[in-house]
Amino acid sequence: MKRIPILLFFLVACAILITACQSKKLEPVNFTIHMKEYSFDPMNLEAKVGQEVTIELINDGTLAHEFLIGKDVNMVDSRPSDFTTDMFKAAGVEPTITGSAEEPPVEGETPYNGYEVHLEKTGDKATISFPVTKEMVGEWEIGCFEQEGVHYTAGMKGTFTVTP
Repeated sequence: MKRIPILLFFLVACAILITACQSKKLEPVNFTIHMKEYSFDPMNLEAKVGQEVTIELINDGTLAHEFLIGKDVNMVDSRPSDFTTDMFKAAGVEPTITGSAEEPPVEGETPYNGYEVHLEKTGDKATISFPVTKEMVGEWEIGCFEQEGVHYTAGMKGTFTVTP
C-alpha cells in the first residue's frame, strides 16, 4: 500500500523536473548598429540559439557601407572582397532584409553568394531579421568590403557570437 504514494510522488517529481528542464522560449534581441568611416558601433554582438534577432543598420557616414556576416575572408587581387562562407547560407536560414539598397554589379567582379545589406548614403536605414539556429553556433565576423576592401582593411569589422 505504501508503494502507490511513493510511486505517485516519484512520477510527479519527474514530471516537474522534465518541465523545468525544457528550454524556455528566449526573448528576441534587437541591435542598432551605426555605420561610419570606418567602424560599426557596436562592433561585437552576441545571441543565443532560439532567439529572434533584429539588427537595425544606420549609415551615419558619408560613404556607402555594407553589412555581411560570415567566415574566412575572400581575397580578390590581394584585397578583401567578401566572406567565403556566409552565415545564413551555411545555416540554411533566409533572413528578412528591409530597406537595403541594391548595389550595382561591378564589371568583372563575381557577385557575393550570400546575404548582405547595402546602405548607399548618409541617413539610409535597413533591418535584417532572422532566427538564430544551432548551425550558427560559434564566432562569425561582420564586415564591410566597400571600396575594394578598403573599409574592411581600415577596421570596419566586428564579431557576431552565437552560443547554445
